[in-house]
Amino acid sequence: MHPALWISKTGLDAKQRDISVISNNLANASTVGYKKSRAVFEDLLYQNVNQPGGRSSQNSELPNGLMLGAGTKVVATQKNFTQGNHMTTDNALDVMIQGSGFFEVLMPDGSISYSRNGQFTTDSEGNLVTSGAGYQIQPTITVPPEATDINISQDGEVSVKLPGQAENAVLGQLIVTNFINPAGLEPIGQNLFRQTGASGDPVQGVPGLEGIGYIVQGALESSNVNVTEELVGLIESQRVYEMNSKVISAVDQMLSFAIQQL
Repeated sequence: MHPALWISKTGLDAKQRDISVISNNLANASTVGYKKSRAVFEDLLYQNVNQPGGRSSQNSELPNGLMLGAGTKVVATQKNFTQGNHMTTDNALDVMIQGSGFFEVLMPDGSISYSRNGQFTTDSEGNLVTSGAGYQIQPTITVPPEATDINISQDGEVSVKLPGQAENAVLGQLIVTNFINPAGLEPIGQNLFRQTGASGDPVQGVPGLEGIGYIVQGALESSNVNVTEELVGLIESQRVYEMNSKVISAVDQMLSFAIQQL
């Protein structure tokens, strides 16, 4: 079997996965706090026919080797954690992190996940939770039913106005968690990430201090997907896919010609 068929097949597989990554980015272009991904490619092992530097005679050596590649593959999908755009909502429970860091979210199994999505609301008990699945934000902050004028400062302090009190009552403190390598976090859906060995240990801190992002109330962070950039990447991947298909067609014609003529 001609090796070019298998080499082109790896190119088709790789570009199919690349297009899947791009399509997921485009599908989440309006998802709050979404971070775009990109496919990382790597060439496969080489067939070493002639080793570079090998002896061509007693007094000379080969300046170049003969190395035949076996194609390509996608080895990773890398998250890009650049800041998304600022979207003003004027909703008191909408908050965004301006800078690096994540909100901590308590999962039903007791584990902790992390999110950039600050679309919060309250459950039946007044606890601050995510808008989608209703997971509690950590540390737990409970808003009394009679509370009005919820205020969240840049350093994460949550306070409310209570009837009969002149001063605002402090309910708790939002914390922001950072990682040495946020690209190593595992996306698990629902705008959530899970810690892995590659991400490093979580580093908790007060918003706005020690390089951690600060809190902006009444705003959300949009997806950092650049639609134009993704469409250009989609066209490029489509063209490369077509070129690999052409190679398969060309090799098929060559083999067909050899079979018919011999």
